[in-house]
Amino acid sequence: MKPSVALADAPSGPAARALVGGLSLAAALMLAGATVLRAEEAVTTSHAITTFGDAPKYPSDFKHLDYVNPDAPKGGEISEPAFGTFDSFNPYTQKGRAAALSNIAYEEMMVGTADEIGAMYCLICETIEYPADKAWVIFNMRPEARFSDGSPLTAEDVEFTYQLFREEGLISFRTVLQEFVETVEVLDPHRIKYIFKSDSAPRERIQMAGGLPVMSKAWFEKTGAKLDESRMEPGIGSGPYVLESFDVNQRVVYRRNPDYWGKDLPIAIGQNNFDRIRIEYFGDATAALEGLKAGAYTFRNENSSKNWATAYDFPAAAKGWIVKRELKHGNIATGQSFVMNLRREKFQDPRVREAIGLMFNFEWSNESLFYGLYRRINSFWENSDLAATGLPSAEELALLEPLKDQLPPGVLDQEPAMAPVSGDRQLDRKNLRKAAALLDEAGWTVGDDGMRRNAAGELLTIEFLEDDPAFDRVVNPFVENLRALGVDAKLDRVDPAQYTKRVRPDAANAAASFDFDIITDQFPTGYEPGAGLKQYFGKSGLADVFNTMGLSHPAVDALIENVIAADSKAEMHVAAKALDRVLRALRFWVPQWFKDSHTVAYYDMYAHPDPLPPYALGELSFWWYDAEKAAALKAAGALN
Repeated sequence: MKPSVALADAPSGPAARALVGGLSLAAALMLAGATVLRAEEAVTTSHAITTFGDAPKYPSDFKHLDYVNPDAPKGGEISEPAFGTFDSFNPYTQKGRAAALSNIAYEEMMVGTADEIGAMYCLICETIEYPADKAWVIFNMRPEARFSDGSPLTAEDVEFTYQLFREEGLISFRTVLQEFVETVEVLDPHRIKYIFKSDSAPRERIQMAGGLPVMSKAWFEKTGAKLDESRMEPGIGSGPYVLESFDVNQRVVYRRNPDYWGKDLPIAIGQNNFDRIRIEYFGDATAALEGLKAGAYTFRNENSSKNWATAYDFPAAAKGWIVKRELKHGNIATGQSFVMNLRREKFQDPRVREAIGLMFNFEWSNESLFYGLYRRINSFWENSDLAATGLPSAEELALLEPLKDQLPPGVLDQEPAMAPVSGDRQLDRKNLRKAAALLDEAGWTVGDDGMRRNAAGELLTIEFLEDDPAFDRVVNPFVENLRALGVDAKLDRVDPAQYTKRVRPDAANAAASFDFDIITDQFPTGYEPGAGLKQYFGKSGLADVFNTMGLSHPAVDALIENVIAADSKAEMHVAAKALDRVLRALRFWVPQWFKDSHTVAYYDMYAHPDPLPPYALGELSFWWYDAEKAAALKAAGALN
């Protein structure tokens, strides 16, 4: 699903939360929580859980996260841009286009941190209890937890929310829940028990349950709202921010709740520092940049390399009112890519898909358009040690060989598929010849007019669907190269509302679902991948917004199950690398690019921890407002 902030050269906007894995009993004994015996069954009680048995970084008596400023002042406002339109405040439905940060009001039972992979810590809960085999988990909830209207957050709300997602959530997510959870039992007002299915992967059970947002049962019953509907009325959550106001397609303002129940918890100290978070909507990235110059908003995560290299010479920047920063990070690449719609017959032939990929010249684009800012994506786990390299190891072959009849050619005996390398001219003649040979083999031959047709005389047409004019300069050279190959390629740029409608499923009109040839999308896989892979690459995600290419492949489904079933880091790495090889060999994507730093520009009235944690920029969570600098900027006329 395309992010709420439109793409330019690279994605921007708040990072999505990721589900992580489970914990073995041996490592559970290392946790700060106590272990007790109940009916001869060892039960671990803890404040945290990790995926593969490592002790969590933070003990049960930690005071605050290491990367925050515990003395950060509260106050002020931060404002950011968003592009396009919105017509909903329900982020959990595929109907409509949700406003930016529309899930900000909701909290989960457990949360991760920005300096640790594979650990989750209690937030709404105070402790968790679970046996060695993770057949069940009990969340012991904090009795002080409250929704933003002051009503208590109880186990009934948790059970209600689970049932809501199970019955009305996205199809792929409902499928995952049903595979993992047998029953949910309310033990008392502040204790709830999940009982898991015996054939589900133990590694992810507790994290799956702990990562569900919690919503107010009373609000849903009072309003009659549904989870799978588009609506402008936000639900009630327990988070630190609530919706203050909005002007449709213009702005959204969230305010910090001064009565937030969890503000003194160690996990929250030094976070949620701004009194207000304002989102200003613009028609496109060019208009948004002009908005920064005019002071319409104050913080920009720049996603255009051209802008970064050439556009920050305006007066506010020259006077030092606006600062530019490159802040290094350790994030895995998002898998940003041109994605082909496999539901279209013309993309069924892998030779056609490979030929299309050969015509995108990243090297020329990076030098001519991106000012050398980016690196090429090759793997679905780029910038991590889960990316497949070299020939398959013996351990990988043990997973791949039983599937050999279903695998694309080369997976077993060749290095993983890499993005093609091109020369310094826009049209690389060598790749053009390779692509032409592939299309000839696939039956798309060149006619007298120079265009390619199949045996039925049908023209090979390809449409790139986009809603961001800043992307024109990237797509148009790709289109030109394809036309040189004899493909009737074009760019169709539409408004954001139409784009959203065309790239999503349409329950009322199946023929209108996924109405595109190629779009730009992302495939965030995570450092500890698990059941979430089914939504992006599995058969269960076919009808949802995440599996945009419509992939349904038996070998992929089998390898995803291997990733989910892995009960050690080593096994998970092997399974992920094997899956990576197959996904890359299917060539349904033309991988784009990534950079290993945040490129941000903002009015010089914010501060942040130094160094930043490796896995989050965190400007909306652990940055803070410098009132003295803000006053100086206002006195100088820098801000409205």
